[in-house]
Amino acid sequence: MRVGGGQIGRMIALAGIPLGFEFRFLEPAEEPPVRGLGEHLASEYDDAMALDRFADGLDVVTYEFENVPVESARRLAERVPVHPHPDVLECAQDRLLEKELFAKLGISTAAFEAVESERELAEALQRLGAPAVAKTRRFGYDGHGQFVLHDAADVPRAWEELRGAPSIVESLVPFTRELSILAVGGRNGERAFYPPVENSHREGILRRSVAPAPGVGDVRDEAESIGERVLDAFGYVGLLAVELFEVEGKLLANEMAPRVHNSGHWTIEGAETSQFENHLRAIAGLTLGSTDTRGESVMLNLIGATPEPDAVLAEPGAHLHLYGKAPRHRRKLGHVTIRAEDAGTAVTVADRVTARLPSDG
Repeated sequence: MRVGGGQIGRMIALAGIPLGFEFRFLEPAEEPPVRGLGEHLASEYDDAMALDRFADGLDVVTYEFENVPVESARRLAERVPVHPHPDVLECAQDRLLEKELFAKLGISTAAFEAVESERELAEALQRLGAPAVAKTRRFGYDGHGQFVLHDAADVPRAWEELRGAPSIVESLVPFTRELSILAVGGRNGERAFYPPVENSHREGILRRSVAPAPGVGDVRDEAESIGERVLDAFGYVGLLAVELFEVEGKLLANEMAPRVHNSGHWTIEGAETSQFENHLRAIAGLTLGSTDTRGESVMLNLIGATPEPDAVLAEPGAHLHLYGKAPRHRRKLGHVTIRAEDAGTAVTVADRVTARLPSDG
C-alpha cells in the first residue's frame, strides 16, 4: 500500500511493520526515504502502466500528500480500495472547492472570492479590503503560491507571483493563534480525535507544534465538530487534518489535508496511538486506537539543516527523527519531539533544543 515514498510514507511504514503490514511504494525518486521498508516502484504518479503494476495484489492504497493526480487515484480505485476517497483528494487540491465545502457544511472561514485575472484580483481586493492574501487554487504548500496584499499597489506584483493561475483572495484574518485538529474515520463509521494542537509558522513553514494546545478546553468541542462534519460529508476513511485560526475565541477553517499531517508527528511519542498507526488501522478496517495523550509534547521541525544528534538526545524527553533526505534550503529534513509530564517543562526543553539547531541553510 502507499502512493509516495517521502518521510510521511516512511513513518507510516514504520508504524505498520510491527502490525504485520507489508508495503509497496510508488515513488519517482530512486533513493527515497522509504528505501528498505518495502517494495519500491520507481515511476511517475501519472504513468498508467505503472499504476496498474502497482495496484496488482494490493489490499488497499493510500497516499502521503495531496498533490497525487486525481486521475491516478481514480484509476487505482477501479482496482483496489483507495482511502481517503479520490473525491476528497479532488476537493483538497483546489482551495476554492475546499472553501465552498466548508461553507456548505456551515464551517466558518475568512471571507473569500475566486479570481482569474489581474482585474478580478483588484476588484476582489477592493470589496474584501486590505490586507488580504491571494493564493493559487492549486499546488501551493509551505508558503508557496501565496502573496499578501497590503494595498491596491500590490496587485500587479501579486498577479505576477501567482503566474496568472486561477486563485482565491481571502481577507487576512487577525487570528490569536493557529490550531489544527486531527480526526480519524474508520470503515465502520468509528470516529476518533486528537486534541487540538497549537502551531507556529515562519515563512509559511510549520516550525513548532504544542500538544495539546494551551487552553484547549475552550475550543476542543468546536474543533472536533469541524473535523466530524468533514468526515461525515465524505464517509471519510483515514486520518484528516483541518488547519484552523482562532479568532476571539471562535474557530475559522483555513485548509484541510486528507492525510497524516506534520502537526501530528508528536503523536509517535506523545499519544497512546500515533496518527500513523491510526491511519493504517482506519484504512485496513481495524479498531481505532486510543488518542489519549502521554503528558505534554512539543514538536520542532528541522528545516534546511540537521543538528548533531547529541544536541537533541542529551535533553530529557527529547526524541530525534531524521528522514534520510539531503540538506536543502527550506526542506523538511526531520523533526524533534519533546515529551514531559507538564507543559512548562516541555516548552523549556524545546526552547533549549531550538537554540542549538542550525540555521535553515
